[in-house]
Amino acid sequence: MKPATEEFLYFLVWTAELLLRPSWRALDNSFETWAYRQGLSRRLRELERLKLIESRVRKGEERIYRLTTIGRRVALAGVDPTQRWARHWDGHWRLVFFDVPETKNHERVRLRRALRALGFGYLQNSVWLSPDPLENVRSQLAGLKTDVESLTLFEGRPCGGESDRDLVAGAWDFETIDGCYVLWERVADAVPTLVAGQIDPAALRAWATRERIAWRSIVAHDPFLPIALLPAGYRGRHAWERRAHLLNALGKALG
Repeated sequence: MKPATEEFLYFLVWTAELLLRPSWRALDNSFETWAYRQGLSRRLRELERLKLIESRVRKGEERIYRLTTIGRRVALAGVDPTQRWARHWDGHWRLVFFDVPETKNHERVRLRRALRALGFGYLQNSVWLSPDPLENVRSQLAGLKTDVESLTLFEGRPCGGESDRDLVAGAWDFETIDGCYVLWERVADAVPTLVAGQIDPAALRAWATRERIAWRSIVAHDPFLPIALLPAGYRGRHAWERRAHLLNALGKALG
């Protein structure tokens, strides 16, 4: 995905009535002015081809657009936190054990990165943990050159007195995750303000870049665990609510 395309989708999500659900909107001159003055039609056709947005024509032949589910996910840096927090957890933990020889260190690093991308936390470098079913794990790891016999998957409950809270604390670095949210909050605090009823476009564009980078850092670290597993003091849900209100307010100010 080209950076310019991601940025365009990011701005488009501002125009929804709520960040949590897409809404139909006409991309009129005001939108074109603050988003992309040149090449808007070409860009919209390309996004429709990629099934990132969809359009329909209302009475008066006015074409209106909205993000598709895939488009919204891309605009949100690949993760819809609300859906992730709300997902069902059956109370069982899934573990991946692997033993890749040191002579295949490159493949071992790729395997760890793949597990991290799937939202796994690690108890040890070769013992990874997830609350989610593993049906798709082998298929998603199949592209790696690691011998499948070096991977073992388990499902169950701890039997040594460990609590779910203990496992969460051991598998994910919530101190780092908390720090990512603190940095995002600082960016949110610095949002450009209206001056004479308008926002300086250059200042807004620069702020939007910082905001996207800060949120991407959160997505890279936060597994967005089911609500039942979130640790005390977790900032994520409050930050997401604030982000929704902030970006939607900016969208209304620009529209």
